[in-house]
Formats: sequence, C-alpha cells, structure tokens
Amino acid sequence: MSPGLIKPSVYAIMTATAIAGLPASAMAGNHVPTLSHSTVLSGLENPWDIAFLPDGTMFYTEKCRGMSVRLPSGDVHHLLGMKDAEGYATTESDLVCQGQAGMNGVAVDPDFDDNRFVYVYSASELSEPRTNRVLRLTVNGDFDDVSDRTDIVDDIPYKPAATDHPFGDAGAHNGGRIRFNPGDGFLYVTTGDNHNSEIPQSPTQLGGKVLRIDRDGNAAEDNAPPAGFDPRIYTFGHRNVQGLTFHPETSQPIVTEHGPWHSDEVNALVNGGNSGWDPRPNMAGRGDCPDNYCGYEPNQMEGMNPKERAAYMPLTDTNVYPNALVPAWQNSGLSQGISGTDFLTGDQWGAWNGRLAVGFMGIGFGGTGVGQRINLLALHESGEAVTDVSEMHLPMGPARFRSVVQGPDGSLYVAVDEGEIHRISPE
Repeated sequence: MSPGLIKPSVYAIMTATAIAGLPASAMAGNHVPTLSHSTVLSGLENPWDIAFLPDGTMFYTEKCRGMSVRLPSGDVHHLLGMKDAEGYATTESDLVCQGQAGMNGVAVDPDFDDNRFVYVYSASELSEPRTNRVLRLTVNGDFDDVSDRTDIVDDIPYKPAATDHPFGDAGAHNGGRIRFNPGDGFLYVTTGDNHNSEIPQSPTQLGGKVLRIDRDGNAAEDNAPPAGFDPRIYTFGHRNVQGLTFHPETSQPIVTEHGPWHSDEVNALVNGGNSGWDPRPNMAGRGDCPDNYCGYEPNQMEGMNPKERAAYMPLTDTNVYPNALVPAWQNSGLSQGISGTDFLTGDQWGAWNGRLAVGFMGIGFGGTGVGQRINLLALHESGEAVTDVSEMHLPMGPARFRSVVQGPDGSLYVAVDEGEIHRISPE
C-alpha cells in the first residue's frame, strides 16, 4: 500500500456491514419515531460543518472564525483560527472569509487513532488570486491544538470579485463539503462554479467538480474522468455541491446540488460522470448573458415559472449532454437552498431507517415557498431514483439547515446558520 493510499477504518467497515446485514423488516421499520431535541452548542457564528470520532468527539467549523472541537465531556477547544480570529490555539493569517467562502467542510481521517489527522476546506490568500484549499492538520493528544499544516489541494478556484448576479458577491458558489468514503477510503471534495461559466465543463479547473483524492492530495488511481482532465476529478459539470454522503450499503457517493432558481438536485455519482451543468453564453439556444454567465437566466432578477426557467437553463442539460448523470430527485422543480445530507441508519429510526435526510436552508424567490426543513428521501437500491419523500416533523423551529450528520450515538446532528448545533433523537 502506498503512503498516500487510505485504508477504510475498521469502525467504518463494521458499521457498513452491520447495516447491510439488517433484515428487511428492520430496515423498513413499522413506525414513525417520536423526536426529541437538545441544543449541543449555541452562540456560534455561521457553523458550517460537523465531523465525529467514534467516541462522540465532534469537530466543527464556523465559516468566518475557524475549527473547534467539542469533547464528550462537553468541553470545547478552539483549534484553528482564521485571519483576525481570536481565542484559537493556532491562527493562520492567510485563511479568509468572504461571501459563501471561508472555513467550510471538515473531515476526520479514518485512521485518526494512528495519525491524528483532520482536514478542512478553506479559502486562502496565500496565492493571487485567492484559492480554496484542503488543509491537513495534526491534532495533539489533548485535543487543544493543531500543527503540521499541509495544503494537500491548493488550486480550487475562488470567485475573486462581485458580478451582476443574484448572490453575486465575491466568494460565491464555493462548494466546500469534504467527506471520507468508508467503502474506498478516499477523501471526496465538492467545489462550486464561482459564477464562472467556463469552469463546470473545464478539464483543468477544479471548480464545479467532485474530487477524489488520497490523504496526500493525490488522485485516486481509478478515477476515470475524460481524457485530458485533471486526474483528481471524479465527476464534473456541477453548479454548487454542498451536500455529500455515501450509501450505507454500496458506498456510492450521493450529493445535493443547489439549483438556479429551480430544481435543487440529489445525485448518485458515477466515476467520470458529467452532471450536465453548462451556463456558457451563446450555446443551447442562448445569447449573451450578464457577466458572461447564464446561470440564472432568463430574467435572473425576476420571478417566473420554474418549469419555463428550467427549460431555458437546465441544471442537468441532457440535450447538450445526453449521457449526463440523471438526478435521483429534483425538489419538485424548485430551488430552496438544498444543503447538507446524511443517511439515517439504525432500528431507532423505525420507518425512517435507511432514508436520506436532506437539509434545506430556504430561499423564497418569485413566489416559491421558503422551504426551511429536513426532507427524508427513500432511495431505490440503485441510488438513482427516489421512491418516496416525507418531511421530518422537527421538534424545534425551522432554520437554515447547513450541515446534517448522523452521530455515532445514532442521533442526527444539524448545524444551522443561526448559530446553533442541535441533536435530534428518536425516542
């Protein structure tokens, strides 16, 4: 095994095996659980992501502050701070926050007990123009500091300046979710198109992609992008992927992708696949578009029938790309800020055991309902279709559900933009 290749952890393999071994009756369940909730952390500043160790140790990020850890005792240590952040054991002056960019995703190495590695996705001004980077860090034995920063990816595009688009500030469409696949042991990284029409279908620019790499940032050897593409690319033609998880039985990567005023998507990824997003002007019947990006056309600042907009600027353009990945679900054709996602597993979830929990941050535009909620999707065993959709009856009020992660205790942990991390538990 090469030094950069990651072997799946024993914990991950045991978990997946246990789920796969459940009888059909247990997987299906026969009741909808009653839910309770508690607030794990409050007073945070735009918490963005969560990652757990098996004992319940929880790493979390705040977009404009940095990465911290909450121990099983409840003690919190602030580990890695961004530029101008205070109260962190280590501060990196090149890490910056602007718009949707900042310190986004966090992931724990499957072999953490051996190597103490944790990873974050962050915007950086070490280079000009700025880029997004994936940083590998070593956590000390007391969980109160990090060291040995290594930038294993340093060339993910970042939107450097504002443009004439909705949410058009610098740092927009930044992607940022990172996760290890328990099936193959590789790190997957989601990126955004930066309101740059050339990026999603570009063979060399890493925006609008899902990357698949080892712990040193090298491409997985069996990545299969088209000839001439950067070998780190697993899938391409994405708009802004902010949700990522893996099927508990097959380990197939499942992503959620923001729609352009229509059609938030859930996609089951296939190695080398094209997700079909191509917002370039003067193609597919379109003319020129504001700042060379057709991503919200037509009438980008005005409401209109989502079906009409989808026909003009589809998120998955199967006319131009007949072999594009077919979405498993498209949110009834609406755009409502789809974000974090994870599978619910375990008998405690009853009828929801095996369902995909999908968080929505909520965007009300042109008569579309805001839609702040958590949906529960029943995926076909192929992962390529949704057979049923229900809504989680939340024990707390609606919020901007940014990150959705099942913890090792079997509860669902959700980070909300309003500054809290909640634990939702079936009784």
